[in-house]
Amino acid sequence: MTGGAKQQWRRSIGQRYGLDVRSLALLRMGLAMVILTDLVWRAPDLVAHYSDQGVVPRATLVDGLLNPSYWSIHLVSGAVWVQGLLFGAAALFALAMLVGYHTRLATIASWALVVSLHHRNPALLFAADSVLRAVMFWAMFLPLGAAYSVDRAMNPRGRDLPQRIFSGAVIAFTVQQCFIYIFSAVFKTTSDIWWPDATAVYYSLSFDQYVTPLGAWLLNFPGLLMVMTAATLVLEWIGPLFLFMPWRTATFRIVTVVTFILLHLGFGFTLNLGIFPALSIVTWLVFIPSSTWEHLSKRSYGRPQAGLTIYYDANCGFCKKVVHLIRTFLLLPETPLHTAQSDPSIQAAMEQHNSWVVVDWQGKHHFKFEAIAYVVSLSPVFGLLAPILRWSPIMAVGTRFYEAIANNRRVAGRFTRPLSFRSFTARTPLWQSAIALVLLLLTFLWNLRGITDHWAFVEQDTPTLRSLRRVTRSRALQSTEGLIYRLRLNQGGWSIFAPDPPRDDGWHVVVGTLEDGTEVNLLRPDQPIDFEKPTLRERQQLYGNMQWRTYYINLNRDIGRTLYPDYVEYLCRRWQGQATDGPALQQVDVFFMEERTPPPNEPTNVERQRQADHRCS
Repeated sequence: MTGGAKQQWRRSIGQRYGLDVRSLALLRMGLAMVILTDLVWRAPDLVAHYSDQGVVPRATLVDGLLNPSYWSIHLVSGAVWVQGLLFGAAALFALAMLVGYHTRLATIASWALVVSLHHRNPALLFAADSVLRAVMFWAMFLPLGAAYSVDRAMNPRGRDLPQRIFSGAVIAFTVQQCFIYIFSAVFKTTSDIWWPDATAVYYSLSFDQYVTPLGAWLLNFPGLLMVMTAATLVLEWIGPLFLFMPWRTATFRIVTVVTFILLHLGFGFTLNLGIFPALSIVTWLVFIPSSTWEHLSKRSYGRPQAGLTIYYDANCGFCKKVVHLIRTFLLLPETPLHTAQSDPSIQAAMEQHNSWVVVDWQGKHHFKFEAIAYVVSLSPVFGLLAPILRWSPIMAVGTRFYEAIANNRRVAGRFTRPLSFRSFTARTPLWQSAIALVLLLLTFLWNLRGITDHWAFVEQDTPTLRSLRRVTRSRALQSTEGLIYRLRLNQGGWSIFAPDPPRDDGWHVVVGTLEDGTEVNLLRPDQPIDFEKPTLRERQQLYGNMQWRTYYINLNRDIGRTLYPDYVEYLCRRWQGQATDGPALQQVDVFFMEERTPPPNEPTNVERQRQADHRCS
């Protein structure tokens, strides 16, 4: 193959399988929103889950609960205020990701703080956390700030950036997306309830810890549940592979994206899975092809947008930065920006009105806040806000605010001082692509190790399996263990509801005995002690959020033996802190009402189990 032919082949591959920078921007903003939402949901339990006053003090964590190869900045202190500062730092970096400010640095810092937070309390971890860590890792290698970002707005050579990116990091991210589904499907095919019984969705929706009212209602349609089981398994097996179709690639990609979005919407409406549905949907948005963006652009970019021109004061650095930001975030990237001094008539209008000058497609001039409302009206995303901005009270306040800034540009400039015009490239250096591909290979081998270990566990021993185990247990791979664990690439298989959905259903009842002999319900102090099965709504109130739900599920697993001593001590401290005037809490008894999910059409039995009894110190 000649040099020209090689170059043409690489260009063709890049056009076919590359990622559009606008899709990368959606990924960036989506991940930032997921991280911020996760922090908001976790923040109310900062004391209970992340401080030394909570259910997992640092001493318990480092004494065996945490893998020695794992690291966590959150272990620097068990003080509540330190944990609060780290939450605040994570939120600031996520906000920087959201707007694309120093995007690469913000993404790396966000990944590090996500991993650190997860390691601080492993008892809270769920499948969504594994997905978030994996996606954030590969996102660090991608040019997430190449579109719709502060970085793009402040890039004087923004129009020179490529529209599509193809690199080792793109390959790694795409293949990682396949790992999540295909390896999960491999786990599931070792279980009869996925195939041929096709009862996996029945067991999933029977698990009261997760199910929503809609999911519980679907249990009335056993035939539909079997179809859903088979469809889910087939989709996980082959669905991601359509990303690699060699013909009509864009069409297959958009169909695949829509299909998996619908799949995860179905998960979200039928099961309480925390950030998992939204996160999974976000990871698929990155595969929206360029043809879709071009179609949307043609529909939203007409003569008014094409004829828009913005003029600003050449002597005002603050003004220059603001118009670049407005053009970027209102999604009007082709709008020309000129200095008012470049046109004598425009300069005269600027000086007369003490305002920037916005010229529309019919040559009409717009000034001050009214010009802002006009430019917003042309935005394909924010255009709906224009009527609100033009409402008389808003227009009056906005105009006064604009005039205040125009008369105090030096003061306003302090707020944009951190922003500086700087060039950057969206192209991934060859050495970064090489690193990404090597780490992808190691990730694949660690996923394969998880599969082979599981196959060996279920006694599916074959010559092929033995050969695979020799590869995944080789000294060469063992030598990478430290690196893999520190980067949290030790995925080992994706086993959400695999190989089987959980069947150890039930609910907790925690009884506290006070010094005067009174018994109280420690999980719901406002309610009497009741061992009867709670309704779905009552269970939501009982467990609160996804982190508490996962924690209580883990209390009933092997890890519970390590968790229970600190858990009951936490309950004692919490009661003493809340009931300072009443009798002290003397005894804590934890019961689990085990309700194992039976096969379809079989009766359910409930067994009361005393999990812990503890005298408060």
